[in-house]
Amino acid sequence: MISIYQLKPRFQALLRPMVRALAEAGVTANAVTVLAMLVSLALGALLFVAGPQRPALFLLLPLWMFLRMAFNAVDGMLAREFGQQSALGAYLNELTDVVSDAALYLPFALVAPFGWASVGGVIFLSAVSEMTGALGPMVGAPRQYDGPMGKSDRAFLFGALGLWLGLAGSLPGWIFWVLPLAVAAILLNIVNRIRSGLRAAPHP
Repeated sequence: MISIYQLKPRFQALLRPMVRALAEAGVTANAVTVLAMLVSLALGALLFVAGPQRPALFLLLPLWMFLRMAFNAVDGMLAREFGQQSALGAYLNELTDVVSDAALYLPFALVAPFGWASVGGVIFLSAVSEMTGALGPMVGAPRQYDGPMGKSDRAFLFGALGLWLGLAGSLPGWIFWVLPLAVAAILLNIVNRIRSGLRAAPHP
């Protein structure tokens, strides 16, 4: 299933010289992971409190979504390519992503034409999706990243909504249907991840 995640190897290649420099400077993968979560929480809080009254603040969202993808690539490369993999890092990698997603999506619950139900549905199913992917190793399969509407796709969607809102000052009524469609896509994502995990799991 097509997903922006498939572009990750090319993105990593561009970042590799910087990652090497960070490793030589003593920067750790876990530090990058935690920093990305803290910035996400701070931005989410700012948009939740002030964003509905000052839509231009949502222009920060697409910028951070792009930078956050870079942070996520950097921490993974530091861990895999510079011997920084750890059990704590595995927990942080999964949990901070779910927390960051929730913080960055939540402000849209206060933005018309969205509401708590549609945004809450996306947040809940996004967490289920990431849990489904992370369960792969429990059945002997790799971590699953199947789309549609994986983490990178959701970052693109909410970044685009933030850009539109920040530039226009409001969103059209018909855009409400984007989130129910996203919910349907995430449900398909969950099914795809389960199927891929079962196919990759060893069979007796």
